[in-house]
Formats: sequence, C-alpha cells, structure tokens
Amino acid sequence: MDRFCLDCNGLLKGRSDKKFCDDQCRSNYNNRLKADDHSFLKQVNGILKKNRAILMQKNPDGKTKVKREVLLRKGFDFNFHTHLHATQKGTTYFFCYEYGYLQLENDEVLLVKREEK
Repeated sequence: MDRFCLDCNGLLKGRSDKKFCDDQCRSNYNNRLKADDHSFLKQVNGILKKNRAILMQKNPDGKTKVKREVLLRKGFDFNFHTHLHATQKGTTYFFCYEYGYLQLENDEVLLVKREEK
C-alpha cells in the first residue's frame, strides 16, 4: 500500500509511520494548519491595541471623563477588553491592559489607568 505526503502528496519511502517527504513539507503543512488561528489572534490583538491606544490618548492624566461618542468616533470597540475589575461597591471596570474605563450615566465614561504595584 502506497503512502503519500500530507503536504505535497508525493510518494513516501522509508519508515511506515512517515507522514512527510522532508522538513519543508512538514513545516508547510503545520504552518497552513495554524494560519487560521493566527489570523484570528492577530485580529483580536489589533483591536485590543487600538482600544489601548485610544484610552491612553484620551486619558493623559490618569483619570478623566469623556463622552462615549468620543471614544466611538476614534474607533473604540467596547466589545473587546483584556480583563474586568469588580469593586466592593459592585461597579465593574473594563480594562485594555493597564488602561480601563467605567461606564457612567448620561453616556459618559470614566477613564482610569491602573498603577503598577
């Protein structure tokens, strides 16, 4: 029974458990498998970096209020954040790395920067 390379479909010779002709075919095959995962990660990381940059630009002093619309016009995506911080009072801050925000009434947003410990 003939066996064929998973990448180039070339005839395999040698060991019975061999899957690829050579290292190049093995590398091509694995890179192709991971390409979809990497493109999704790149897309999400791009959104998170953009969100962080917007928060950093609009919050030069470490704590300020802005209208939600100002962030949206800059391209901020409220669906993406790195983590949450719930306070004892029950409010939840959303963070993009060290920059965060708290959604307030009247479409205002309080921007904060987490200080390193």
